Amino acid sequence: MSHTEARVVRPAPSFVRAAVTAISLLVLAAVLGVVLFTMLRSPLKDDIAWLLYVARRWLAGRELYVDVVEVNPPLIVWISAIPIRLAGALGIDAQFTAIPFFVAAVLACAWWTASLLRGGGKLFQDRLPVFAAIGTVLLVVPAGDLGQREHLLVAAILPYLALFARSLDGEAPVRRDALIAGVLAGLGCALKPRYAGVFVVLEGLALLRGLNPFRTMPVVAGTTMLAYAGLVALFCPAYLRRAVPLALALYGATDVPLRHLVMDSLRLMLGQAVALLLWWNSRRRMPEANLMLTLVVFAITSTAICFMDGKDWFYHRLPATIATVLALLCWAASALVHRRPAARGALLPVAAGAVAFVVFLVAAFQRLEPQVALAVEPEQGTVVKLERLIRQQKARTYIAFSEWIALGFPVVNNTGVAWASRFDSMWALKGELWRARFDAAAAKEWPIRRWVAHDFIVGCPDIAVVDTRDGVVNYVAVLSASDAAFARAWSRYRQIAAFDGLVVYRRAATGCIDPWVAAEASQGSDTR
Repeated sequence: MSHTEARVVRPAPSFVRAAVTAISLLVLAAVLGVVLFTMLRSPLKDDIAWLLYVARRWLAGRELYVDVVEVNPPLIVWISAIPIRLAGALGIDAQFTAIPFFVAAVLACAWWTASLLRGGGKLFQDRLPVFAAIGTVLLVVPAGDLGQREHLLVAAILPYLALFARSLDGEAPVRRDALIAGVLAGLGCALKPRYAGVFVVLEGLALLRGLNPFRTMPVVAGTTMLAYAGLVALFCPAYLRRAVPLALALYGATDVPLRHLVMDSLRLMLGQAVALLLWWNSRRRMPEANLMLTLVVFAITSTAICFMDGKDWFYHRLPATIATVLALLCWAASALVHRRPAARGALLPVAAGAVAFVVFLVAAFQRLEPQVALAVEPEQGTVVKLERLIRQQKARTYIAFSEWIALGFPVVNNTGVAWASRFDSMWALKGELWRARFDAAAAKEWPIRRWVAHDFIVGCPDIAVVDTRDGVVNYVAVLSASDAAFARAWSRYRQIAAFDGLVVYRRAATGCIDPWVAAEASQGSDTR
């Protein structure tokens, strides 16, 4: 064999780029297919189903925060009204418009982010693989929480972060891009106003780097949030008058101790520590160092906001988790594309980065696996069993005594029964019981027991479900002990089924009582 024949022929750069693009798009397409199959075949996430219900009621003329109680700012309800309108126009179930709508929204943000990064160096020269990488992370990490406020929030802020990082590189963004990114980030932050803290921290970093604080993008983002606040005060005054005080008074019942939050977030914080170490180790030779720093700062600040929220729900950690995964991915792709020689002592951070990325990837698929299993065999799910029973009983009205929102939503969405409560679950009643331990006067300000009892009596549900799983409060006993009219109404219910820790009751054919008589028996319940 000649020397020429023995020589290894390296593939042309264009061929490598085409192969990388094709593989990344195939991965995105596969993930998109799995996510759509899973989310459209399995029951809709309870929070999203509830917000679609609220949006439908609002579109039907009900007053937000008065006729239906919700503690989130109204932007998410206004957004949820879009798939409701689409579903009505197409004559299909809202689940089949909501999920594609949310997927399209986050992928659009991923595409624009990739477009804004284009030209920012060799790593971002090809837009398609960058889009595929961001889109895959945005679809995989949320798993069953796709479409939550935090998911939409982080997708909306990504273009802002991309332009912010390029500003740190000394590049002034195109004014049009800065305007649009500022508005989008402001709206994303409006979904959860505490995330204004992210902009404060980022602007602190910008000041340290000598950037003008009155740049177009942060000014527009701040103006957007202020304009939104004005719209809320003008068109939804009940949010400020009712929802905010209610949440401040009672939402603390679902808080968990800080040590619990730290333990639940340990993997996330370790991932951020690894990302920070990798950035520090590579900051002088990594062309994308400012982008990675921006993502890490966003992730750490988002984690602090999670701790302020005090909840141990995974979707509250979505912004921090997605930013951390993107930071690790940015570092790995940069090292591969630029083929930086390993510095002395770099083996440990390289290994830590690889392990951290794999851990996050495995965790994401573990969260998605139960949803996939439920999509393959939907009949095995508690929600589907409950829906089937409601249809068999030909129920027209329904209530569930549980803090588990899924017993109400998407059950109500899918069966069309009327929900006999102004609340999505018993969370407010739990909050009243919690608040009464240290503030006896709270029951007068927020008489949740009387409101729940009144709604039950007036709604006169055909079917009532009682959650008897371990650790769940016996809300029927609480209401019966505090409200004679409720106890009289409840005496007309008989058990008809039990499964998965739930006991199902059916109202007797002549079981309704006069709500006005009930009000007198309850000494004039204040129903507001």
